Amino acid sequence: MTETELIERAQQGDKGAYIELIRIHQRTVEKFAFQCGVHSNDLADVSQEVFVKLYRFLHQFKQDRFTTWLYKITLNATRDYYRKEQREQAKEERLSAQQQIPASSAEKHVLNFEEDRLLHNAINELDEKYRYPLILFYFHELKYEEIAEVLNISLSTVKVRILRAKEKLKAVIMQEGSVENG
Repeated sequence: MTETELIERAQQGDKGAYIELIRIHQRTVEKFAFQCGVHSNDLADVSQEVFVKLYRFLHQFKQDRFTTWLYKITLNATRDYYRKEQREQAKEERLSAQQQIPASSAEKHVLNFEEDRLLHNAINELDEKYRYPLILFYFHELKYEEIAEVLNISLSTVKVRILRAKEKLKAVIMQEGSVENG
């Protein structure tokens, strides 16, 4: 069954088709969310939120590329998750001292998404206006037009941001490399 047929069946209420869409796209959603800065221990929550939103709004899908629409949902869910988390954390800190949780071995597992930990860290240091276009272009192989649609910015802005992102990434990597070698 094609993806288009799965989408149509899911839009008509076929839960099996919806579950298959999740199975097909879960890794892409997790990978993009991770690359956008979602912590490894939050990936399951953010992915779940993406697929809940997908279920709620699937009837509205009328675009050519399903993955472009899914990237938009993932990006919005990522932003919403951390806004909500910041509010909750501020509330918690007012009530009691926040305990630090050591990084889990799950982070090492998730880092398999990236070829290089240094590259992942350097990308995460970029401002999101540079980070997101770079990730979508190089790791998700979206065309400039698709990136413009996902991020709701002009085509020329996408081109400029990717160019600047590469310059900034190079500077960050060179700085990180000199720190590690020094």
